[in-house]
Amino acid sequence: MKTRITEILGIKYPIIQGGMQWLAIAEFAAEVSNCGCMGFINSTNFTEPEQLSEEIKKAKNLTDKPFGVNISMLPEASAHDLTQAYFDVVVREGVAAVETSGRSPEEYVPLLKKAGIPLIHKVPAVRFAKKAVTIGADIVTLVGVEGGGHPGLDEVSMQILVNRASRELPVPVIAAGGIANGRAMAAALALGAEGVVVGTRLLATKECIAHENLKKWIVEANETYTTLIMKSIRNTLRAINNEAAMKVLEMEARGASLEELLTVISGKIGREAILEGDIDTGTITVGQCVGLINDIKTIRETLEDMVLEAKEASERLQNTLND
Repeated sequence: MKTRITEILGIKYPIIQGGMQWLAIAEFAAEVSNCGCMGFINSTNFTEPEQLSEEIKKAKNLTDKPFGVNISMLPEASAHDLTQAYFDVVVREGVAAVETSGRSPEEYVPLLKKAGIPLIHKVPAVRFAKKAVTIGADIVTLVGVEGGGHPGLDEVSMQILVNRASRELPVPVIAAGGIANGRAMAAALALGAEGVVVGTRLLATKECIAHENLKKWIVEANETYTTLIMKSIRNTLRAINNEAAMKVLEMEARGASLEELLTVISGKIGREAILEGDIDTGTITVGQCVGLINDIKTIRETLEDMVLEAKEASERLQNTLND
């Protein structure tokens, strides 16, 4: 599979591992990269820049293939913002790519350009994608409303976003949201994407450090088992429709403040739920593609099956068109 994404990132298949907060550690990212795809370490797992540096070094000992670092930036800089320090680390350690989201990465673009590190900026709307191109993003990821994480306020599907963005942007586009198998991957490529992000599907793998209770929930869930929360604070999140999510929706309906919402949506609570297995206590991010996940396999099996199915879907479509 050859696209501009595989050429820019130096990978065999145009598959990008999602940010996967709390889960995207060195061992996980390295295994994705060893399969010919692009693994990412999530910087928000670390409270000190040197911890991220050590994690990058660990990944380098586990793979000789390209891998990157995800830097999710706060909407506004704060006293606790480690964004600059994270960028300094990735440049010093020489990772293969940086994926950013949240606020604009414009002030860090010269640093990455000088180091020769490609910038992938992830956005939920075409207008933000166009802005990312003007400030120097090499690749733009469009996140559809069906995806886990933060799909933006417009609630537009991946199909519409990628179809439009791939026509209007000069840089390659990556599709995110609903990519759990090869058919979805082939569909995204047909829409004009040159790569796909896979998150929720990789959560349900043997190597993922998420608790088995969460993996079991994913296998048994269908596409209606998620909900959108945090709209009131303009930071929409797709999460498991569990007790925590229902509580958040009730709080938002009565106009709860951010401080009150944080008693339920804080990252610490979510991390404990993901890693310790009490999946009702925190807000846990997954996409609607849980309805397409029926088993727990290794990362290699998952990615190889995806590539094979994408090729089969492409051949089937070609045969149909030829007929």
